[in-house]
Parts: sequence; C-alpha cells; structure tokens
Amino acid sequence: MFEAIKLGRKVAKETFNTEQEELRTQLLLVQRELLQTDIPVIILVAGVEGAGKGGVVNRLHEWLDARGLQSFAYWDETDEERQRPRYWRFWRSMPPRGEMAILFGGWYLAPLEHRIHNLCSDAELDGELNRIVEFERMLIQDGALIIKFWFHLSEREQQDRLKELERDDRSRWKMLPQKGQEREHYAHFEYVAERMIRHTDRGISPWYLIEAGDTRYRDLAMGKTLLHAIKQRLSEPPPMELPATSGQLELPASPEARITVLDHLDLEQKLACDIYRTELAKLQSELNGLCWEAYKKRRSLVIVFEGADAGGKGGAIRRFTTAIDARLYRAIPIAAPTDEEKAHHYLWRFWRHIPRSGYISIFDRSWYGRVLVERVEGFATDAEWRRAYDEINQFEEQLVESGVVLVKFWLQVSDEEQLRRFKEREAVPYKKYKITAEDWRNRDKAPQYRTAINDMVVYTSTESASWTLIEGDDKPFARIKILTTLRDALRTALEDGGFSDNSGYVACVKRTIEKENPVRGNPGKEKKGKK
Repeated sequence: MFEAIKLGRKVAKETFNTEQEELRTQLLLVQRELLQTDIPVIILVAGVEGAGKGGVVNRLHEWLDARGLQSFAYWDETDEERQRPRYWRFWRSMPPRGEMAILFGGWYLAPLEHRIHNLCSDAELDGELNRIVEFERMLIQDGALIIKFWFHLSEREQQDRLKELERDDRSRWKMLPQKGQEREHYAHFEYVAERMIRHTDRGISPWYLIEAGDTRYRDLAMGKTLLHAIKQRLSEPPPMELPATSGQLELPASPEARITVLDHLDLEQKLACDIYRTELAKLQSELNGLCWEAYKKRRSLVIVFEGADAGGKGGAIRRFTTAIDARLYRAIPIAAPTDEEKAHHYLWRFWRHIPRSGYISIFDRSWYGRVLVERVEGFATDAEWRRAYDEINQFEEQLVESGVVLVKFWLQVSDEEQLRRFKEREAVPYKKYKITAEDWRNRDKAPQYRTAINDMVVYTSTESASWTLIEGDDKPFARIKILTTLRDALRTALEDGGFSDNSGYVACVKRTIEKENPVRGNPGKEKKGKK
C-alpha cells in the first residue's frame, strides 16, 4: 500500500506560490459556503513521525478563516478525560454544523500505539477498529463529512527528518519524550498502520494517503484533496451505508393493534404505607453508604428515568436524591434541544453530562427521546429513529465497558390513573406547573407511544444495559422497586468491579503496562539486519 506514495514527488517553489494563492481563495469560498449548511467537517490528521502533521495543520490555519476552525491534539489525557469513557474526549471535539475541526490522530491514535507496542493483539485491534467504523458511520449518517489524511515517509526520509529536527533548537519543542520511538521499528509500524487503514477505509469515510517527503507537495496535495471533498459534499447528499443491524427492525402494518411489553405489567400491585415507610428508610440508608463506597472506588452511576406523563419520575428521583449527599450527583432534566445542541449529533448533549468517576448523573428523560417523542411526533425521520437503536446500544455499551453503572427505568401507569393525576395537578396550585396542553394531547396518541415504547424496550434491552419496567399506579410500590433495583445494581458492581477510572480500553492498556515491560516491535515484520 505505502509503496505507491514513496515516489519522491516534488513541487517547485514558484509553482507552489502560484497554486497556493488560487487554492487558498477556493478554500475560503467553500468555507463560507459551508457556514450556511448543516454539515460539520471533521479532518483527521495522522501519519508517521516526522511527516510534518503539525506543519500541515498550521498551513490550514493560515489558508482558512480561523473563526470556523478548531484543532485538537490527543497526546496526553487530562484528569477529566481519564475519569470518563474514552470517546467522551472526542465528542467534546465535535464541531457544530457548518464548521470544521482538525483532530490529530483522533480515535485512531490510541489503538495504533497500543498495537505498535504489542499491548494488544491483531484481533483486539480489529475489534476496536470495528467500533471506529460504526462510530464514523453514525456521524456521517447525521450529516458529518469526515476527511482522513495519512502522511507518509520512507524509512530513510523519516530518519533524516527526525535527525534534522533534533539538531534544530527551534524544533525541539515538537519532540515529545516518546517521539522517535516508532522509527526504531519502522516495518512493524507500517504493518500496523496498513492493517488499520485497510480495515477502516470505507466508501463513506475513505483514507487519503499523501507523500510527505516534500513539504510543498504535501501541503498542496492536502489542500486540493480537502477542497475537492468539501465541494463534492456540498453538491451531493451524504453517502448512506446502513449498519448491519438495521434490517432487523421489522414493524407490523398496524402497530397500534399489537400486544406490547406494557400489557404484561400488573399495575394493581400495592404496598402498605407502614411497610413503605420502613423499607424507604432502610433503602435510603443503604444507598447512602453504597454511593459513598462507589465514590471511593471511583465507580460512576448513570440513571435513566423514562416513563408515561405523570408516571412518578420526579417523586422517585426525590426519594433517591434525599438519600445521598448533594455533592455526589447532578439531576439533568431533558427538554427540547437548544440551538447549540441542534448544531450537533443528538447524542452530543448527553455525552456532555456523563459523570466523572465516582459521581452520579440522573437523567429525567434522556437520549431515548429520539425513538419516542421524536419518532411519534415526526421530529426525526424514519431513517433517523430506526438507526438510533443501534447508535444508543453502542453508546451505552461504551459507558458500561468504561465502568459506569447504568440503570434504566420505564415508569408505566394505567390510562385511568394518569387521568386522575392530570386532574389532580390542575386542581392543586403547586402542581399546576406539571401539567401542560402537550400532556393532554399526548393521551390522544397513546397507541403510537405504546408501540414506540415496546420497540424501545425490545431493541435496547441488552445484556449490559437492560430496562427495568416499573408498575407505577401505586407510588409507594414503584418507589421501593426503583430504590431496590438501584441498591442491587450498586452492590453487584462494587462486589465485582473494584476500582475504575472510567477510561475503558485505555485503562486496560495502562494496567498491562504496569504489570509488564513489553518488548516493542514485531520481529516477524522487521527487515533482516535491523535490530
């Protein structure tokens, strides 16, 4: 693969100066045009050491308007990032629609380095690359343009370039302590990089390989490729490549007539008041201790509350938060998205609220709005809500893999009990704010919502993130079931999991580093005569 970009291409200075002016003009024009669209542009910059990735990015900042362009490097992790799932840092880097972001290495950096240093196998690398493919597909189906550049040098050129940088005092700031290590095992680096590129080179997000021996050729090739990719995206709709699971969702012709999971709930279950008070005090005391233990062991908790209007979500949340220290949790009410949130993928606003290790986020409504209200009310297209099941499952899988304790509740009440609570809210002054015209209107769409709820439970109850359905007609019964479920989930996690820094794949690799002193390189891929 890489032999095709080791041809020694060069561009004369005069040619570069002439072409640069026209290229810069065209790039600025498409950047202004981009601002009027809903297309976020994500530029991934990767390649061998010494290829001049920093110089390329500096050139882009020179050519483009910096007000619509941001750059992000991932050579180290902040405490904030280490205490959350790995992809949290990338979601924070996502540009709003109409703007651009340049990511040094991006989500490819850690898997590439771990395989190069033999901290994971080819199979483990491929597993992570599969996740990357799905992640990129999800962003692209939401309208993003992903442009991936790989800048390459021959082994001889890399050695000469790095020696030159080491001699140049002005360039030493570029050389981080670990830089220069991959050049010791160039052949193995090429092998891993080629495997990574082949695995993730898809029609909707291709890699562009650029020879970096001559900086003028490198920069012009990058600029022209970027210009062509943006122009093409502006003139054509985004390419659609359906996820492998999309065909599994088959709905009957008359969904309103279906029997749903809600029909199997016994809504007549009740709990005596004296038993409720005793159990409530006991459970709140246990939860207080468990939440502090989770804080000490750095296990975060994410609780999702979904349910029917007037289903009792607020009361259940209060019974939980009363039991724990206010410094440990944040309750996050989810309403219609703001303009800033609309400018990003719908999961962006939920990634922002994923808690640090040891802390708790309570979602009153959640990312499931995409497959509930947005589906029923027509705010999401058929394609958008259908693919959301797979997107949500991947999102939750990452949370759980990183050490998050994830608990999801659906609170259900009968139509009769809901009507009684609606009328009570209208009659009681301090409850009037809870009832709106939209709540009454939603009752008319109860059959459609029941179908959407059934599909949500069926397609997003996974082994790592199952739903707990709560019979909510009797508030004491519902609250005790919720608190008991939370207590049991925390107990199980703390007994099984121990400490966690919520960084998932990275944490696993770090533990490996601490236990071993792995031999770098892959002797099977080294050239003869090389050490």
